[in-house]
Amino acid sequence: MRLTRVHVALPLVAGQALDLPEGPAGHLARVLRLGVGDTCIVFNGDGHDHPARLVEVGKRHVRVEIGEGVHVDKESPLPVVLLQSVARGEKMDLVLQKATELGVDAVHPAWSQRSEVRLEGARADKRLAHWRSVVVSACEQSGRARVPAVEAPLPLPLALAALPPTPLRLTLDPDGTHALGQLEVGPGQPVVVAIGPEGGWSPQDLEQLRAAGFTGMRLGPRVLRTETAGLAVLSALQARFGDFA
Repeated sequence: MRLTRVHVALPLVAGQALDLPEGPAGHLARVLRLGVGDTCIVFNGDGHDHPARLVEVGKRHVRVEIGEGVHVDKESPLPVVLLQSVARGEKMDLVLQKATELGVDAVHPAWSQRSEVRLEGARADKRLAHWRSVVVSACEQSGRARVPAVEAPLPLPLALAALPPTPLRLTLDPDGTHALGQLEVGPGQPVVVAIGPEGGWSPQDLEQLRAAGFTGMRLGPRVLRTETAGLAVLSALQARFGDFA
């Protein structure tokens, strides 16, 4: 039987007892109705799963005994960074959840000229915390023991400046100069994929992307929605260069 996996942002030491934070504790005790003696998997994003046994269970309190960590190798050999224009509500959640399942290495949300969502101050902080919780939940479900980074949303020029250095930077374009079959990716070479907003990239956005080294890639003749495009590219890249083979 597959054990429930829960993420905790705490050090995990074999043989020690740990009081779980309220979120994971409530999930185990109130949702799954686990009791003393039941087992689960606990991970903190360092690449290891720790078997754990529940030793105390209350309405708002769960204590577990941590077992020896086991290295988990479920990361793709192809590091893909997704520069995603901030989408509305559930669309952004969908992108983050599925991109995590598909092996994305990191997500950089950006506000482009035609973005329909603008976040500032406490609202931006709250949304970022929510996005990161979506990614954590996707890791719990998919078996990943490393949590992809979700950076704070930035205006497009700042988001471009914050990207990791790599010569392979792509945007989707039915008339692009690259086709998937023509790409060459070296072992461990990062790939950055930029996905525009619901209304598409503006001419100003495209100029900024080109200045940052992005080129167009063809992925079929159809225009994909913002919540579809990144997931389609991730799947195609994983099939050709990653661990879908």
